Amino acid sequence: MNVVVTTVQKPSPDVVAEAALLAARLGAPLAEREKTSLAALRERYRVNHIVVASKAGPIVHTPGGEYFFHLSLAELRIKNLINGNPDHMTAAMDLKAGMTVLDCTLGLATDAIVASFAAGPEGAVLGLESSPVIAAVTSLGLKRHDSDEEAVTAALRRITVEQADYNEYLADLPDKSFDIVFFDPMFRIPIRASSNLKPVRFLADQRPLTSEAVREACRVARHRVVLKEAQRSPEFARLQFPSVMGGKYSSIHYGIIETGD
Repeated sequence: MNVVVTTVQKPSPDVVAEAALLAARLGAPLAEREKTSLAALRERYRVNHIVVASKAGPIVHTPGGEYFFHLSLAELRIKNLINGNPDHMTAAMDLKAGMTVLDCTLGLATDAIVASFAAGPEGAVLGLESSPVIAAVTSLGLKRHDSDEEAVTAALRRITVEQADYNEYLADLPDKSFDIVFFDPMFRIPIRASSNLKPVRFLADQRPLTSEAVREACRVARHRVVLKEAQRSPEFARLQFPSVMGGKYSSIHYGIIETGD
């Protein structure tokens, strides 16, 4: 793996222990930091990515910038739902309390957090992430991050994370295993406004979604398969999503395949 794990300078014993656990989880070398610069570590180990354990959680230094767990727009979207305002993703899913969601492309889990809130305590969200680094950062963040909103924190804790390739995972699932199957692959054409996602592109699976994966998702989903893509993306037509919805002024739209009766 093209990564090395280290700590912040002058780490606490807890941070040192976490670095060791991260290195073991990722199968990566563990480097003592001392006064060594990250640039020197990158050169010494000949890697592109450095995972730095810190008191606030792991920070991944990539050629595209720093990557770490944060709520992004999830908290704002949940507050909007609490205030009775619509959310385009949950509307596209037709997500109701008690439903189950399989998020095949978890990433930072922004969408999964919103889905977990909407599904409620009786529902469930399982997030798949093929990148070991992203899966590690996100799973730790979901377990540890505390929001000022109790409902947001509860939504974080209810999400289950598995480091897995969704192509293989879907193929092994029984028919009608989840209510919703959701895809948010890396956009073929990046949205310029989403510069905060630049580091993710160095870590995430860049492969486009395949028709076979969509067919498997349709087999697995009891209610809907939903694809998140850029507005006017040709992927909706290529992958044969018959319905597309989203805000008039939103750069993001959602393709929908109905699988229920």
